[in-house]
Amino acid sequence: MPGTEAGAGCCEDPMACVFAKALLARHAQCSLAQRQQHAERTLLNCTSPVARTNCGLLAALLHERARFALRLAPAGRPLMHAQAMRLQCGGLIALREHLQAEGADVHGLVGLAHERHISLTELPWDRLVPVLAAWQSPRRHPQ
Repeated sequence: MPGTEAGAGCCEDPMACVFAKALLARHAQCSLAQRQQHAERTLLNCTSPVARTNCGLLAALLHERARFALRLAPAGRPLMHAQAMRLQCGGLIALREHLQAEGADVHGLVGLAHERHISLTELPWDRLVPVLAAWQSPRRHPQ
């Protein structure tokens, strides 16, 4: 799903981590994410094609279900960085709170959601979206 919800670039690796923005900002972690240095950039790739597909589905559902609440562009159009951060970080926090999960491991959260709800489409989106929409990036303190 490069070029859609995850905020991926057009030429990005097909195994690029869907939730890379949240991971790089240290709002979540993932046991399957593998860091790579490319020039001065840090890239994250997923080591499991199945997990990447599941995360891609979660990201697409987050975008679809929160589109109105966050005033997002339609799927397939690029998101601004702040919108992508809110979607990823807020979505993962909402999922973690709903599942009452201890950690913020993305792969673990997706697996637990599948285990408890059979399908990601069966998640209680009416309870997840308000938590997602309430997330705000931490303010930077003047130095």
